[in-house]
Amino acid sequence: MNSLVLGIESSCDETAVAVVRNATQVLANEVSSQVDTHRRYGGVVPEVASRQHLESLPFLVEAAFQKAGVGYGDLTGIAVTAAPGLIGALLVGLSAAKGLAFRLDLPLAAVHHIEAHLYAAQLDTEPIVFPALGLVVSGGHTEIYDIQDWGKYRLLASTRDDAAGEAFDKVAKLMGLGYPGGPMIEKLAKLSPDKKSHFTRARMSDGTQDFSFSGLKTAVSLELQKNPVQNETDQRNLAAKFQNTVLLEIGSRVQNALEAGTYKSLIVGGGVACNQALRDHLGKMTGSFGIDLRVPPPKYCSDNAAMIAGLGAYQLSQGKRADLSTTAIPRAAFY
Repeated sequence: MNSLVLGIESSCDETAVAVVRNATQVLANEVSSQVDTHRRYGGVVPEVASRQHLESLPFLVEAAFQKAGVGYGDLTGIAVTAAPGLIGALLVGLSAAKGLAFRLDLPLAAVHHIEAHLYAAQLDTEPIVFPALGLVVSGGHTEIYDIQDWGKYRLLASTRDDAAGEAFDKVAKLMGLGYPGGPMIEKLAKLSPDKKSHFTRARMSDGTQDFSFSGLKTAVSLELQKNPVQNETDQRNLAAKFQNTVLLEIGSRVQNALEAGTYKSLIVGGGVACNQALRDHLGKMTGSFGIDLRVPPPKYCSDNAAMIAGLGAYQLSQGKRADLSTTAIPRAAFY
């Protein structure tokens, strides 16, 4: 493979452009965060996000080229997030990618955002050893996959309601911590001496391994009503109790999946994979199974274009190309 692919990511509130060589070597990974813009609203406002993408993309493309030391004429392909995400935000990135592919007469790869989060574990490092168990933990998704190879997936578990990242944000709001909530709760939990207490864990009545975090959010709300936070110690302990429960919910399902299959790797992707407590928890588990834990560095866990360009380059190498009639899809499974 000898490729140089430009990737564009605009599925939610991060505008990103990257240049990746040969599907794994990241030459540039530029991100324009909208966190400060949306913090005042307590969450992402779709229309605002779309306008920010439109303003940021041209500058990020030029910044990525400058960082990578390449130009339009060096590219062999264009990759873009086509699903899932906010429809307006997706359309901004997809329209830009189509325009570039048409103008430069280059092949286009329409990438699934969640699949790219898993592929991120292969950037700037050695190849994944398959078969692998895949865990996606983000603001909108909490899913476990059986992965035989890139492009060969089987869904084992998903969330019935709130995703893990969404639960972090909602609980942080209940606790008056602001947005985004994940880093704030993690910081408080780390300072708590209480490492074992947890809320009642969810159980599916149908016996599946699916996740459910809406009940946990309710449990935190009831706890706050019953025992209002009086000081920073109370706040730390509540954050730890919540985070401990999330770790147990995720860890138990991953362990069950590992026991039920024969895997050589555990791949973890998504914004919540930045959480060091989760990384440590899964690290101990994979150590006991004697398998490889593959979690990208934080810069490739949150939304970024390097994972889009990398996966897009791989897809193009396999002959998988999108045409210019490809449309954005706000909700779409890739399995």
